[in-house]
Amino acid sequence: MKICCGTDIIEIERIKESIEDEKTGKAFVARIYTQKEIAYCESKNAQKYQHYAARFAAKEATFKAISEQLQDKYSITWKDIEIINDRQGRPVLNLMGIDLKSIEDIDLSISHCKEYAIATVTLLRK
Repeated sequence: MKICCGTDIIEIERIKESIEDEKTGKAFVARIYTQKEIAYCESKNAQKYQHYAARFAAKEATFKAISEQLQDKYSITWKDIEIINDRQGRPVLNLMGIDLKSIEDIDLSISHCKEYAIATVTLLRK
């Protein structure tokens, strides 16, 4: 067994600026986030940028945790990693189109405040 971990922190303002950019904002959102993620973040009204940033950090943390198992960094896309919430509101990773049979368990933790969002992914490999 091997434990792998990935962590990422991001300034919420950077994500907000990327999303609000008149020229590239829509393309940025479409490239990074799934429709479920967009719907969830947009439902958060004034705090939506915190949730977008948290999901961005979670995707980066996931990539860091699984990167050792990938052939190269281009073998997955942003949308192959989806962050959804379970019935209790806890964030859950949905890995789509990724063959990671060696993963026995995976856990995600997300947190954010006014300025920063952070995520940690821990996985147990067989």
